[in-house]
Amino acid sequence: MTSASVASQLADWRDHALTLEHEVKKVMVGQDQAIRAINIAIFARGHVLLEGGVGVGKTTLLQSIARGLGGAYERIEGTVDLMPNDLIYHTFLGEDGRPKVEEGPLLRAGEQLSVFFFNEINRARPQVHALMLRVMAERHVTAFKKEYRLPHMLVFADRNQVEKNETFEIPSAARDRFMMEIPIDIPDDRNLRKALMFDVKFQHAERLTQQVQSGVLAYDQLNAFSDVLQSHIQASDVLQEYALDLWQATQSPAAFGVRLESVDVNRLIHTGASPRGMGMLLKAARVHAWLMQREHLYPEDIHAVFHEIIAHRLVLNPMFESRRTQLSRELTQQILATVSVPERAKAA
Repeated sequence: MTSASVASQLADWRDHALTLEHEVKKVMVGQDQAIRAINIAIFARGHVLLEGGVGVGKTTLLQSIARGLGGAYERIEGTVDLMPNDLIYHTFLGEDGRPKVEEGPLLRAGEQLSVFFFNEINRARPQVHALMLRVMAERHVTAFKKEYRLPHMLVFADRNQVEKNETFEIPSAARDRFMMEIPIDIPDDRNLRKALMFDVKFQHAERLTQQVQSGVLAYDQLNAFSDVLQSHIQASDVLQEYALDLWQATQSPAAFGVRLESVDVNRLIHTGASPRGMGMLLKAARVHAWLMQREHLYPEDIHAVFHEIIAHRLVLNPMFESRRTQLSRELTQQILATVSVPERAKAA
């Protein structure tokens, strides 16, 4: 492929990526940052945890994304009695009174599955998590003596963060399989809140998502294009050294002068970001650079995705786990504010 054809391909896909954002913003007000982060995850081909309370529009957001991607959307609810097999098949009594078996949510759409939403994943038992994580990593599953391939599937999951009874928190090793954890917050803007309350269009989620243009992206071509994108965006030696400093700062923040007002950082961190996590950080940063029409990474490309990629990977000492969301966010912000950016990296 010639450099001119690559440049044309990158520009064409960028136009479609920005169109997707525009379409979803028609449905989801006040969520511009989350929409951009999800768009980055789509092109970096990474699974996503969603952080947010009840009724903030996560389902509407994902249905809108799936409509823009094309392909199929599937969803399952986490419950304490959910079994691993419920992801793959379900049984019921047919009209003739005999037991019937049908493909479950992971298999129904076959290779057309593009978005899979696991709602309240921490209500499901660890055995369910284990199967889901394996399918996420391998993108295929064997059932009914047949292999089902899921090459285009991205998994989105959220957690019930309010109720602790009958929940099974995702361990740190499992969280590391998700590229990002993206906050979906209630908008601060008073006018947006007023619109969400009084504009009747926001009370009809299914009708609302139909406003999104269908098939903005060719979901079944994203894997191949992602490879092109990743190989095209370059990082200078100086930028690479800066990224290594950020990695070290997640492991030993005090050594870089990172401080938090409420916590001694020497006692806070048990384990910093993993090699997988840092690899995903650079993948996402390259996508951000591409969306900003750059061919080289800048520090701000890393900054744009740092919290979403790194915060959920930090393993805190047990005494601080109850404050994980707040402390991990504060720590990632302070790492970026404290670790110095080399002058040459700014113009890399």
